[in-house]
Amino acid sequence: MREAAPEHTARGQELAGQAAAGDRRALARLLTAVENRSPVAEAALRELYPNAGRAHLVGITGPPGSGKSTLVAALIARVRAAGRSGAVIAVDPSSPITGAALLGDRVRMQAYARVLDVLIRSMAARGHTGGLASATVAAATVLDASGFDLILIETVGTGQSEVEVAAAADTTVVLEAPEMGDEVQAIKAGLLEVADIVVVNKGDRPGAQRTAAQLRAMLVAIAPRSGDDDRPRPKRPDVLLTTATTGDGVPELLALLDRHRGREHTGNDGARLARAEAQVWAIAGDRLRRRLHDERHRPATEATLQAVADHRLDPYAAADRLLAEAD
Repeated sequence: MREAAPEHTARGQELAGQAAAGDRRALARLLTAVENRSPVAEAALRELYPNAGRAHLVGITGPPGSGKSTLVAALIARVRAAGRSGAVIAVDPSSPITGAALLGDRVRMQAYARVLDVLIRSMAARGHTGGLASATVAAATVLDASGFDLILIETVGTGQSEVEVAAAADTTVVLEAPEMGDEVQAIKAGLLEVADIVVVNKGDRPGAQRTAAQLRAMLVAIAPRSGDDDRPRPKRPDVLLTTATTGDGVPELLALLDRHRGREHTGNDGARLARAEAQVWAIAGDRLRRRLHDERHRPATEATLQAVADHRLDPYAAADRLLAEAD
């Protein structure tokens, strides 16, 4: 985000105040500004940030076809029934050519479009490799400061970098589906190691109980509860069965999320520290790239990159040179 001019600062502060007061149109405009990384968004985030930190941020990830969107819709229904407010940030894959995205989750959750205490926001991944839009954490901050109690961040799908959802959420939920053969792949990708809760969805299918048992056995192997030394041990997530289409297991999942939220708010601030680190590094990296592509630095930057392409300069020396240029 660029440094805000006075008019951008005034507009950002105005939108921040309106969004915090419950103006849904202002909130929608502010989320669009965040996604576009506009100077107005930066000014608004500066204004809103002290009022954030109260919501429970839950990351929902898992392979395509595991029922992430259906489970998210079922959770939101339970949240509403309990008289609580909830928001969903659904990150959709974007075209590598046009950058456009089919915002399918907004279509699936159309029933909540006019519900005041629920907000569904689809965001295009825009090439971000971890399955999270780069503005996701900033959007979650806006929703948090606007008073939403539970914020669900649904990712594109699994991949080697998908574990970064753990740095964006207080609680990470990994979905698996019966007989999909993804259990070992989940371990290889590190998903089970970052999971706080593992959900075997589509629990009415044959093999669901067997899949849950296999996952529990794997988790015992990779995350023992005790050891003979003082080395840190991976956490062992809970394993639940749900059938999102019927709602079976969803109340238990919401109760488990609430218990995990309570643990997070009693001295364990590791997830929030990781999220702060991810935010700061993302902003620093974005500003560094913007500075190096500024008109003043562009000729030197392009010359350095060309030298690497021609193998006249190694990438490490090029990075050192560009960092020196940015000072």
